[in-house]
Amino acid sequence: MATKAQDVLVGLYISLGGGRFTYAEMAGELAMSASEIHAAVRRLQEARLVDANSKKVRLQAFRSFLLFGVPFVFPETLGGPCRGIPTAWAAPVMARTKADDGQPQPVWPDPNGNVNGAAVRPLYPSVPHAARRNPNLWDWLALVDALRLGFPAQRALAEAEIERRIGGRH
Repeated sequence: MATKAQDVLVGLYISLGGGRFTYAEMAGELAMSASEIHAAVRRLQEARLVDANSKKVRLQAFRSFLLFGVPFVFPETLGGPCRGIPTAWAAPVMARTKADDGQPQPVWPDPNGNVNGAAVRPLYPSVPHAARRNPNLWDWLALVDALRLGFPAQRALAEAEIERRIGGRH
């Protein structure tokens, strides 16, 4: 079964909670249905990214998937101007790095957003909602978007931050 973009969102959420979740809790946090969550977890297990018994993310495999799979399977480009929520190098997690290199601020289109920038299609429509609810998840989603957008300087900074965050976690 092929991995879907929402599986990245679910995998990131699971990695933050260490496998302690219910499908109903995840559905509420991620604004997805419980059946979508269940299907995503099943696909992640089939891809050997989540352990079927412990329900924990296999961090080194997931790291490789984020760094070397996601940018090619779910690439993104900057779109037209819009109002939204900062992502990639415009998000707080990367804003401290001064990684903009003159690029426009990438944002997830969102009517409740407070930043004008260039539209970036989120991995799943509920990403802006999930990011607002969970700042740690927002950080990870922004790092993944920096990879998806593929600008070399920003990608390198995102890779380094992902490596730092996964570091000794296994």
